[in-house]
Amino acid sequence: MKTFAFSVMSLALTACGAAQTGPQQAGGETANISSTALPLPEYFDCLRKNKGMAIAAHRGGPDAGFPENAIETFQHGFDKGIRVFEIDIAETRDGVLTLMHDDRLNRTTTGSGYVSDTDWETMSGLELEDNDGRRTGFHPPKFTDALLWAKQTGAVLELDKKPTTSFRNIATAVKAADAVENVIFITYNDDQAAEVAAIDPGLMMTASAYGDRDVAKLEGRGIDRTRLIGWTGVDAPKPYAWERLMKVGVEPAFGTLGRPGERLDDVYLADGDASEYDALAADGLVLLATDEPYRVADLITADDVGREACGR
Repeated sequence: MKTFAFSVMSLALTACGAAQTGPQQAGGETANISSTALPLPEYFDCLRKNKGMAIAAHRGGPDAGFPENAIETFQHGFDKGIRVFEIDIAETRDGVLTLMHDDRLNRTTTGSGYVSDTDWETMSGLELEDNDGRRTGFHPPKFTDALLWAKQTGAVLELDKKPTTSFRNIATAVKAADAVENVIFITYNDDQAAEVAAIDPGLMMTASAYGDRDVAKLEGRGIDRTRLIGWTGVDAPKPYAWERLMKVGVEPAFGTLGRPGERLDDVYLADGDASEYDALAADGLVLLATDEPYRVADLITADDVGREACGR
């Protein structure tokens, strides 16, 4: 595979055709795709109202020859119809935001040691490995380059903050890239949700919520419900909670991801059909986090419904 020697702009404008056919600005230049997309609250409202479901690719959707948390992998997924990518944001020793899930470099790169002990010059020279341990020719990207890619394609990035950085540093990068409408902050408790809202109440986020009481509690901490997606866990589907959330205008999210052999992805796909995923969409699920985005996308129609009705 070729190394990532071309610019993020070139990748986004040529790889999937979406930007090539986008609206034209004065002078014949192609407009930024994100400028034609619905704002995130309206996008998720549209999915809810049209029974569409967005598939969120865990760790960016790694595949054979495509490593986790790589822009090339996001483009690979985008070409296959995926529009939401969960990614992991870490910070190097010299303060550069990059994409890396683990504290250490050993599992996913040709390097070793801790991300927090590694400077960007060293990090950028490492090669990423896919889930089978094969070198891919790709390199750890800067977070800013991932944001530029999302803006050019209209993709949505779910941002999972790692301990080496802060919500404020991530938000600063998002605003500098003018990418607020292309990101969703992942929060794991009410305090984190309040922290993100305090930085900017206009930032979209996921936070644990199972109904109107949880939503009201979050609103009391400064969270704008129009910028909220209610996370409902990974253990079992909760249609009753999804119904309560939708009644107050909050879209539900749920995950079938997890430890191989135990995750719902493995249970649902064991028989080779998508009936369980179709049932999730029929019950009102709007955002599905999965370790099997490509198989799920091939088997269900709710994601196609969402793209046709709501864009991106």
